Amino acid sequence: MKVIFMDIDGTLCGEDGSVPSTAREAIISARAKGHKVVLCTGRSKPEIIESITSIGFDGIVGAGGAFIEIDDKVYLHKTMEADDVHAVESYFKEHGVGYYLESNDGLFASDNCVSAITEVVGGAVSDANWFVEILEESLKKEINYDNINKISFISKDYPYESVHDNFEDRFEMHHSTVSMFGHNSGELAVKGHTKLTAINTVLDVLGVSISDTYAFGDGENDIDMFKAVHHGVAMANGKPKLIAMADSITPRAEEDGIKLGFEALGLIDTL
Repeated sequence: MKVIFMDIDGTLCGEDGSVPSTAREAIISARAKGHKVVLCTGRSKPEIIESITSIGFDGIVGAGGAFIEIDDKVYLHKTMEADDVHAVESYFKEHGVGYYLESNDGLFASDNCVSAITEVVGGAVSDANWFVEILEESLKKEINYDNINKISFISKDYPYESVHDNFEDRFEMHHSTVSMFGHNSGELAVKGHTKLTAINTVLDVLGVSISDTYAFGDGENDIDMFKAVHHGVAMANGKPKLIAMADSITPRAEEDGIKLGFEALGLIDTL
């Protein structure tokens, strides 16, 4: 049995947020052969929509490593200090940056979040419709500030580096894993919890050796994921730093990258 850790944005999903049919078929085939496939993503649970979960997975590493669920049992759910969340909100409001708070209860957007998304994605706004719909589902919900596990921000002009420098001492900082949000957008995650720490926990739970592990990713936050596994596979659209440390490279999601990657590693028979 092998364990395959799978990033979502830019890896499992293409630019429009959809999962190619060949990726779905590859995952189903790998699990049918006895392998386990675990989502390993910066997304929080409300963003892991039915079109993804319906494929069938053996677990979820979410919120960049702050949430772990295996076979429907939660093994870890770390949240931020409420005072820290309020400090981030005040900072973003002061600088006019759109943001949304992430929790297992929903995604809670700032008043200017959707307009910030529209400004950044421009003509590709239709590709973000699925995400805007998730934000709208939480509009009338009360925010539980003790249950926030990640904060994401959308910025066209305010520098990511300024946010990073202000908050790196309190949070794990990453550029946005959604490429269409641009290079100034980013994420603040629970300090001390990454894809690496989460994968180590998953392997302990499953009783699996690192020698039996693979990971597929595209972003710089997947560097930690690659450090935790035996074989890291970068998507062709991956960030240069990730590609430089990858053990192999597979085509983009839209070009059957997941299927071809699974086949090349012998995880599935040729489909």
